[in-house]
Amino acid sequence: MIAKAYTVAFQGVEARLVEVQCAVTAGMPAFAIVGLPDKAVSEARDRIRNALIALKIALPSKRVTVNLSPADLPKEGSHFDLPIALALLAAIDVLPADTVETAIALGELSLDGTLIPVTGCLPAAVTAAETDRALFCPAACGAEAAWIDATQVIAPATLGDLLRHLTGQAPLTEAQAGQVHDHHEPRDLADVKGQERAKRALEIAAAGRHHLLMTGTPGAGKSMLAARLPTILPDLSAAEALETSMIHSVAGLLTDGGISRRRPFRDPHHTASMAAIVGGGRGSKPGEISLAHNGVLFLDELPEFPRTVLDTLRQPIETAEVVISRANAHMRYPCRFLLVAAANPCRCGYLPDPNRACNRAPGCGQDYLGRISGPMMDRFDLRIEVPPVAFRDLDLPGAGESSAQVAARVAAARGIQDQRFQDQAEARQNADAEGKLLEDIAEPDAEGRGMLERAADRFGLTARGYHRVLRVARTIADLAQSPTVRAPHVAEALGFRLGGAG
Repeated sequence: MIAKAYTVAFQGVEARLVEVQCAVTAGMPAFAIVGLPDKAVSEARDRIRNALIALKIALPSKRVTVNLSPADLPKEGSHFDLPIALALLAAIDVLPADTVETAIALGELSLDGTLIPVTGCLPAAVTAAETDRALFCPAACGAEAAWIDATQVIAPATLGDLLRHLTGQAPLTEAQAGQVHDHHEPRDLADVKGQERAKRALEIAAAGRHHLLMTGTPGAGKSMLAARLPTILPDLSAAEALETSMIHSVAGLLTDGGISRRRPFRDPHHTASMAAIVGGGRGSKPGEISLAHNGVLFLDELPEFPRTVLDTLRQPIETAEVVISRANAHMRYPCRFLLVAAANPCRCGYLPDPNRACNRAPGCGQDYLGRISGPMMDRFDLRIEVPPVAFRDLDLPGAGESSAQVAARVAAARGIQDQRFQDQAEARQNADAEGKLLEDIAEPDAEGRGMLERAADRFGLTARGYHRVLRVARTIADLAQSPTVRAPHVAEALGFRLGGAG
C-alpha cells in the first residue's frame, strides 16, 4: 500500500507543494527517504522512529520507502518530519488515508513526539488555502498560520494530539490568529535639536520612498535622525503587512504568531557579509534587503562596507527584488526598501571642521567617499550634509515639529500617490515611476523645465539622475498639495541632489 501526505518546500517566499509518498513493502527492514533530501530531512527517520516508540506504535519489520515528489526539487529543513510520519502512519493503517491526504503538514518531531516550531508556516498556509487543504503545524506556529483565514489550521502540541484529532478521539479546535503588535516608539523627531534641513530631507524621503545619503562629522546626529524615520512613515497596509510577514516567517523572525503593522527598520553592521545583506548562505535565506521590504534599510558608516557588497545593491534598488542564483535553485525575494545611509566626510571624520587641522585634506575625503562607486552614489535621490550642533544649543528647549506632525503630511502625500498609482501594478510611490508614467505625473512648468535643463547641462546629470530629480520634485509638490510640479519644487529637488555629498 502507498499512502500520501502533503507538505511544502520553500523557494524564496513561495511554498511549493510536495507530495510525500510512503510505501511499506516486504524485504529487509529499512527506512529510506529519497527525492533530493538534505541532511536534516534524511535524519527524520531516526526522529520519527523514536517518536512512534514513545507513542507505543511499533514499525513493521518491512522495508519503508518515502519518496518526496517532485524528486528534482531540493528538500531542506526539519519541517518534513510531520508529513513523513503521517504518511507512514497511514501506510500501516494507524490513520485513515483520506484524512491525511486532505491537509498540508509541517513540523519537526522531538524524540518524545513533541512538535517543535518551524519557520515558514505563514507561506505554507497561503499554499494550503490555494490548494483547498487544511494545515497541520506545531502549536507554537498556529497563531502565525491562522492569519490566513481561508484555510483551517490545526496546531497540536504533540504528534499524539494530532493522532487523537484525526481518529476522532479528541478533536482539536482551530488555531486563532495572533495579536497585531502595536509597538510603542519612544523616539520622536522633536528630540532632535536643529538639523531642519535634514528633517526636511527625511520628510521627503518618507513621502516618496526616496533614497537618502547623509554625510557629517561624528556626533552630528546622522544615526539619531535615521532612527526616527520609521516614526513618520505610515503603517503597513494589510497587503504590505502580509508581504513583509511572509518574508519574516521564512526567516523565523515572527514572535508569538503576531504581525506588526510597523514598517521594518534594519540596520546591519558594516562587517556583514554579502549573503547577510543580499541573501543566500545555507538554505538561501532572505538577506537584510528583503527583511527591510516595505520598510527602511539603514547603512551606517557606508564607506566601511565592502565595495562588492554595496555594488550588489544597485540592481535590487532598481527592480525591488533580488534573485539568488545557486547551482540547484533560484530564489526570488522582494526587496522594496527605502535606503538611508550615513557617512563621515573622511576617515578621521573632521574634514570640514576648521578647528581641527588635517594635513591630508582634501585628498583624504575624496579617497574615503571614493569607496562608494559612482553608479551607487547616483542612486541616492537626496544628499545632505549634516552639520554638528553646538553643545550649548543642546540645552535649548525643543522648537521643532513632532513626528506626529510630520507623519500627518507624509500620510497625506502618500494618500495622493495611492490614488495616482491605484491602477499601476509596478508603481506604489513616486520613486517607482518611470518612462511615460513619470512624464505624465512629473512634467514641470516651463520655468521648472528650463531650470532642470540648465542644471543637467552644468552639473552633468545622468539620465538616471535627471529622472530622480523629477521624482523628488513630484513628491515635494505632493507634500505641498500642488497638482503640478512648479519651479520651486524643482529647485528644492535640485538642491538636495546637488548640494550635498557626491
